[in-house]
Amino acid sequence: MLVLLAGIFVVHIATVIMLFVSTISNVWVVSDAGLGSVGLWKNCTSGNCDDTLVYGGEDALKSVQAFMILSIIFSVISLVVFVFQLFTMEKGNRFFASGATMLVCWLCTMVSVSIYTHHYADGNRTNYAGSHHGYCFILSWICFCFSFIIGVLYLVLRKK
Repeated sequence: MLVLLAGIFVVHIATVIMLFVSTISNVWVVSDAGLGSVGLWKNCTSGNCDDTLVYGGEDALKSVQAFMILSIIFSVISLVVFVFQLFTMEKGNRFFASGATMLVCWLCTMVSVSIYTHHYADGNRTNYAGSHHGYCFILSWICFCFSFIIGVLYLVLRKK
């Protein structure tokens, strides 16, 4: 049981780190030529990330930014609640609070990545004729899967 809890804890920390990286970095869509990339905050061309996004004022992008920030917040809260429950909860109880908080993180990640996929992932709104998904976009989908798995495991597990 201790190994399982330690494994979940490590995956949870990895999910928090991946959420931070995918939100902060500007590599959601990459040009096929490799000269530039687009993120949630800036447009990077030839290593210079001073360009603002053409569609930076759109409500869809602002909602993606907001939901990614919310997913980070809920993931960190879930981690803190899990550690708190680990040391204060009686034996035989389930980790309901941390599981529910992690599922809210999962929901926020799903909403943000789905909106980005619908509006921006095809690369038509970027300045690049040919483009593909960057590592931040892929990390976000991985965090979506991990947060669901962790949330369900928290709900199922009992403290022994």
